[in-house]
Amino acid sequence: MRRRSAIKFLCMGTALLLASCGGDSNTDHPNQGQITLTTDWTERTAGVEIPANYTVTVGDYSTTVTHTTNTLEHLFEPDDYHLRVYNTPEHISVDGATATVEEATGNVDGVGKFVQAMPGWLFTSTLDATIEADTDYELTATMHQQVRQLTLLITPTGDAMDRIEHIEGYLSGAASTLDMDNGTHGTPLNTALTFTKVSDGDNVGKWTATVRLLGVAGVQQKLNARISFTDGTPQSIGLDSDLSADLATFNADKTTPLTLEGKLVETQTGANATATITGWTVQEEKDIELH
Repeated sequence: MRRRSAIKFLCMGTALLLASCGGDSNTDHPNQGQITLTTDWTERTAGVEIPANYTVTVGDYSTTVTHTTNTLEHLFEPDDYHLRVYNTPEHISVDGATATVEEATGNVDGVGKFVQAMPGWLFTSTLDATIEADTDYELTATMHQQVRQLTLLITPTGDAMDRIEHIEGYLSGAASTLDMDNGTHGTPLNTALTFTKVSDGDNVGKWTATVRLLGVAGVQQKLNARISFTDGTPQSIGLDSDLSADLATFNADKTTPLTLEGKLVETQTGANATATITGWTVQEEKDIELH
């Protein structure tokens, strides 16, 4: 009898030991959860490549990964978590939820600060997840392109077409910050515009400038430029054009490059001359080239 009791006690002890070691668990991390994250890069401009690496933050945890799908090398305590996924392209930095375009040297003095005219392509995604113990999670982050290309195409009219030598200026109201959590664009600054004359194709004789913008912000986006002429008569004239209405929905569709074309009209008033844009129109997307 004593021997049978000893054997029975030994078996019960072995069962308890197996249970305490996680024999009834679903995973090898019974007290924590694990995340496998897949990123979807479908929403991007044709010709823009998927970044070579990107950052994933989950609460206080942060890591840089390279693959489309990654199992994060961290086990998470049961809790609610906020995830941010983003790359860090050229001329853009990220601090917490805020992405910021680097400042740049301006081409006009006394008008305020400038931001880089050609930052890299920023992608971001945010999501919330509730993590429970002893569970593996497969999450998908849809990456949103946050930088959009803008091209301004100026068509001279009259004898101004052959006399223009140089057009240079800036666009005000360019967003220099983006809150990744709520999509708010802020801190409007200027971005420099250097126009070049088109020498071939359908737009020969027109003047074009291309920038990349994190978005637009503030109450106004305005083109401010100076036009110089080959004969020096007049020496130079100013060109001001309010683009606020034309860029009102600029932040909504960043994967589609935008080209605005306007006709330049020179007006002579006595000894002075001014230049205006008669109206901006959207050029067909098929004619837009990525810069």
